[in-house]
Amino acid sequence: MARVINELWEWIAVAVGLLVVLGGAVVGLMRGRGGRTKEAPPQAPGRDGDVLPGVGDDAEPPRDAPKRPIEDAGSVDTLPAPGYETPAPPEPETPTIERPAEAKGRLQRLRARLARSNSSLGQGLLALLSRGHLDEEAWEEVEDTLIASDLGVEATTELVDSLRQQVKVDGTTDEATVRGWLREDLLKLVDPTMDRSIADSRVDGRPAVVMVVGVNGTGKTTTVGKLARVLVAEDKDVVLGAADTFRAAAADQLETWGARVGVPTIRSDRDGADPAAVAFDAVKAGTELEADVVLVDTAGRLHNKVGLMDELGKVKRVIEKQSPIDEVLLVLDATTGQNGLRQAEVFAEVVDVTGIVLTKLDGTAKGGIVVSVQRKLGVPVKLVGLGEGPDDLAPFDPEAFVDAIVG
Repeated sequence: MARVINELWEWIAVAVGLLVVLGGAVVGLMRGRGGRTKEAPPQAPGRDGDVLPGVGDDAEPPRDAPKRPIEDAGSVDTLPAPGYETPAPPEPETPTIERPAEAKGRLQRLRARLARSNSSLGQGLLALLSRGHLDEEAWEEVEDTLIASDLGVEATTELVDSLRQQVKVDGTTDEATVRGWLREDLLKLVDPTMDRSIADSRVDGRPAVVMVVGVNGTGKTTTVGKLARVLVAEDKDVVLGAADTFRAAAADQLETWGARVGVPTIRSDRDGADPAAVAFDAVKAGTELEADVVLVDTAGRLHNKVGLMDELGKVKRVIEKQSPIDEVLLVLDATTGQNGLRQAEVFAEVVDVTGIVLTKLDGTAKGGIVVSVQRKLGVPVKLVGLGEGPDDLAPFDPEAFVDAIVG
């Protein structure tokens, strides 16, 4: 037993010795690494081979280092001097306000266009009436020509009967004489005695209210914009009401027309808004702004759509809760001829039309629509459109119209 214990102690002593030797070796190795001196990184050479100072060294440049030129000092951004005011940014450019053409210039231009568009009608009639002998066949041709011009059967019969009587009494078919008779009879049919003025002045301390109606595609919104130009040219203060809330971009279109002549447009920013509410707000704004006239554009609608026509009646009634309506203008496309008469009748029943605006009168020789629509509704044609230009809308002049036909 004692022997085993002695051997165990010998092994323990050997193990301890090995640990001591191994520990000494490790310590020596660590001291060897820590004792090395780190080499400084090479310095970049300066001018003339000088060495630039290192971090922590005196950084004062050598006396012979080049000095900074005085001119360089001006390139440094400096703070503004005390009391210096930074200039305000330029204001955005305001749109140029146009000055529309006056009525006199419009009429001269429109007379020439009327003459071109209706010359075929007048020339055809004069050619027939100036024949040496007017028999029944010739008179039938005269009737056919007049009916084809949308004059209407009743008015055509009156005109032909009058011409027949004058030819019979006078016994002549001289062209100049016949032209005089034709002019006189046509002027009677057009009726220059009808009141063709537009309600465009304040009434009892409020603006005049003009409501514009019509079927789709007649150029109604464009007509409202052009009418605003006519009124601005007469120094009227105008407010536009964009109550056509169904057609996409209708309000934008009307607002653009107004902006060109400095006229405000009352509109809704929501498509499909209540048109009666927009019309009401437009009249209210016109009253507050002390405008001379408020022009209310309405959505185009087919005359045979009962629901839409009832809605138009609602717009009228809502406006009248705030102000009487002084004028209801019906916009008709002159190229539709007799088809437009039925449209006119239905609109007149719903909103009490007071005047007609005939658009595209330069695009057809059927000038007889002027007579037939006046007879059908008992209201005058007040405005005519004869082109695509912004100032191609003018008050209707009966004498100029007839002169354009007979030449």
